[in-house]
Amino acid sequence: MSNHSTTTGKPGSTGITLGLRQNLAQFMLLVAVNALVGGTLGQERTVLPLLAGEVFHLDLYTSALTYILAFGLAKAATNYFAGTLSDRYGRKPVLVAGWVIALPVPLMLIFGPDWGWIVAANVVLGISQGLTWSTTVMMKMDLVGPERRGFAMGLNEAAGYLGVAGTALATGYIAATYGLRPGPFLLGAAYIALGLGLSVFAVKETRGHAKLESANHTSAHAGAHGELSNREIFTLTSFRDKSLSSVSQAGMVNNLNDGLAWGLFPVLFAAAGLTIEKIGILAAVYPAVWGAAQLVTGAMSDKYGRKWLIVGGMLLQAAALAMIAVGQDFGIWLTAAVLLGLGTAMVYPTLLAAIGDVAHPEWRARSVGIYRLWRDGGFAVGALLSGVIADAYGIPAAVGVVAGLTALSGLLVAVRMRGTDHHPAA
Repeated sequence: MSNHSTTTGKPGSTGITLGLRQNLAQFMLLVAVNALVGGTLGQERTVLPLLAGEVFHLDLYTSALTYILAFGLAKAATNYFAGTLSDRYGRKPVLVAGWVIALPVPLMLIFGPDWGWIVAANVVLGISQGLTWSTTVMMKMDLVGPERRGFAMGLNEAAGYLGVAGTALATGYIAATYGLRPGPFLLGAAYIALGLGLSVFAVKETRGHAKLESANHTSAHAGAHGELSNREIFTLTSFRDKSLSSVSQAGMVNNLNDGLAWGLFPVLFAAAGLTIEKIGILAAVYPAVWGAAQLVTGAMSDKYGRKWLIVGGMLLQAAALAMIAVGQDFGIWLTAAVLLGLGTAMVYPTLLAAIGDVAHPEWRARSVGIYRLWRDGGFAVGALLSGVIADAYGIPAAVGVVAGLTALSGLLVAVRMRGTDHHPAA
């Protein structure tokens, strides 16, 4: 990938330059926007699992997890279209559309008279997140060029998941003080208004940066050239290319266990007698460690390669989930939440950067969208699988099964993914 360095920081005929330093102001603005995207999701992390039982009196875990199933399916499908639309119309219009779609979500969560409204709100939220988060990923990839892609993805995902974590913690305290509704969701409404304003008035289009990079791109192999149809890009990303397909399945399993954490961990902790404040802390620690550690792990993947960071992260997640399955108290669960966050941080930005390594700039947005389709489909699979197992055998059994699947996913990456060095797509 060293041939890429000739484009980094050098202007094209339009005056566009690639590189973090050259595009720092726009890059950091997009970091802030993605923190708001994460916060919009974080308004639900602590509160909705408790709302399901205490307000709507849903007994079956499968029923309570329908909102995560709805969110995952909606976001997964929208990720795919976000890539296609961004290549066709530009990144900024898709980002703005995502924020506009999010506007009714807090009102639906506040005033929803039955659980169907909560599920519907999560369909809308999933569509919004698919558009907003996908485009912030693509825009940062566009701006920095190839040399610091892992670092850029680390910053992007750190901002998003620190937004999730901070909001999960804040909404836990708001809910404990003022009740489950409406207080926590007013915070989400403020995030949406601010995110929309910044995206309309301050964010600039970045599609030209991808076109500049494509002029100097060397494909990872003959099948990954720039002139591919949407169907060819889908099959390459999902099945044919060993690296892209390994990344796609690992992303799906990663979000499968995140869907489990989101939907069942608060219920498990509440059943053990923990207070809402402590549940809020546990709900926040996992994405907080995940978010902050990505500032390091993304850059590490640039320096040392992607593959073994992904393998190690999946195995660490599996070990942490096993600890949660057998744990009985706050201390054990807090330690496991930290380890789960570290394992996820090793994987999350690295998977995105690995897609960027192999995918041609002309269709990178579509490949990222396809990867994110598989990855966020994991929310739906995780909600369904863990709900069914939890109803039949209890929450610890569901956590144990997901731990085993996570370990198998890491081993599959170890066997199948192409190795990387300091130039990951070489």
